Amino acid sequence: MKCRRLIALAVTMAMGAAVSGCAADAGTTKAKAACATGPVTVGYLPKLGTDPYMTTIRDGANDAANLIGGEVFYTAPSEATGAAQIAYVNQLIAQKVGAIVISGSDLNGAAAALKKARQAGITVISVDSDVASDARSLFINQAKSDELGSKMLDSMAELIGGKGEFAVLSSTETAVNQNAWIKDMKARLASDPKLKDMKLVTVAYGQEKADVNAQKAKSLVQAYPNLKGIIVPAGIGLPAAAEALSQTGDLGRVKLTGLAPATFIKKYVHSGDVQDIWWNVRDLGRLSYYAAQALAQCKLDAKPGQKFSAGDLGTFTVGANGEVILGPAVVVTPENVEDFAF
Repeated sequence: MKCRRLIALAVTMAMGAAVSGCAADAGTTKAKAACATGPVTVGYLPKLGTDPYMTTIRDGANDAANLIGGEVFYTAPSEATGAAQIAYVNQLIAQKVGAIVISGSDLNGAAAALKKARQAGITVISVDSDVASDARSLFINQAKSDELGSKMLDSMAELIGGKGEFAVLSSTETAVNQNAWIKDMKARLASDPKLKDMKLVTVAYGQEKADVNAQKAKSLVQAYPNLKGIIVPAGIGLPAAAEALSQTGDLGRVKLTGLAPATFIKKYVHSGDVQDIWWNVRDLGRLSYYAAQALAQCKLDAKPGQKFSAGDLGTFTVGANGEVILGPAVVVTPENVEDFAF
C-alpha cells in the first residue's frame, strides 16, 4: 500500500512537472507570438479627431505606412478628456490592432485601458502629449519640454521688450504637455534675472475649441487692461486668438506667441504681431509610425540608449523614461515663415 502511494505521488509530481513545463512553453510561445512578423495596423487616438495638428500627424503616419507597409486607423472622441479616450482604446483593443499611438488628454484618464491593451499584446506609445509611463513603452515628443516652454517665454520677451504683463491661454486644465511647459515658464520667471520685469497674470483655458479660445482672448484683454502679450501653446488656440484680437483692434498692442501651424497665422507673423514656435508636424507622425512598427515587431524594446531607424528621418535614440525627441523647434518669423508647409 505504501509503495503504491509513493508511486502515485511520484506520478502526480511528474505530471505536475510536465504541466509546469507545458505552461512555461506556452508562456514562451505567447511571448514569441507577441512579436509581429511584419507591419501591423496602428491605431491613432488623438485628443480630438478634427484638430488639424492631429490630422497632420495622421497624414505623416500614412506617408510612412505607404513606404514600409501596415495600415493607419484613426479614431477620436469629440471631447478632449482622458475619460473620453477610454472607449476608443477599448475599440482599438476589440479591433486587435498591433499598436496604439495616443496623444493623451491627461496622464491617467485612459491609463487603465492602455494597460489592458498592453496585456492583450498591443504595443502602446504616446505622441505629442504623454500618458502615464507605465501605460506605454515610448513617448514620441516633438521637442524637449523645457526647450519649448523656454522658447515660448523668450519669444514673448522679445515681442514685449522684456517688460510688462502677459497671460497664458492653454488648452485644458489636464493637458500634460502644456502643463509641463507652463511649469517651466513659471520656474524661469522666478529665477531668471533677464525676465524680472515680466509678470504672468493668469492662465486661462480654451478647451481645445476655436470659439472658446477666441472668447477667452477677448476676455483676457478686457480683464487686464495693461496686458502686453498672450502665450497660446495650442495649435487651435493661437490662430483663433489672433483672429479675434485682430477683429477687436487689440492685436499689435497685445502680442501673441505660442504653438500653431505656421500657415494658419502667416499673415499675423508677417505683420510682426505674432511669433510661433514650430516644427515639421508631418515628420512627427512619420516618426511615431516607425517607432510603433519597430516595437510591434520586436526590433526595439524601448530601453534607454537604444537606437532605431526612421527611414529618411534618420536614426533616433531612446532617452530616459522612454522619450524620443523629433528635434529642436524653431521660432517662426517673417524671414522663415514660408519654409513651413503646415
